[in-house]
Amino acid sequence: MADEPALDAKYEGLRRGLRSRRRDDHALDLFRRAEANLADVRQVDRILLELGRFYNPLTNRPIVDLATRRSIVERLEAGRLDEARQLLDDCVARYAPPDGPAPPAGR
Repeated sequence: MADEPALDAKYEGLRRGLRSRRRDDHALDLFRRAEANLADVRQVDRILLELGRFYNPLTNRPIVDLATRRSIVERLEAGRLDEARQLLDDCVARYAPPDGPAPPAGR
């Protein structure tokens, strides 16, 4: 199991910019649960399936698309937890960029 205090701090920092959108908090909770339970492939797969039902307005795609979900699950099944964690972190970064969304081009 991952280090709980470190995960709490990571996701609390991401949550600060999303306070006004309740559904966004739920998505971050799901990401946190997935990262905390990487050893349980079935649970992570179910969580990623649920995240795939949510829309990310920054990318105009699901929060976790099917290809990414499959890739994460395959890596977990192969015991490559670090690679799976990196893919999960990439999804979180696309969904809730740590520094907020990039400014529009030309500004």
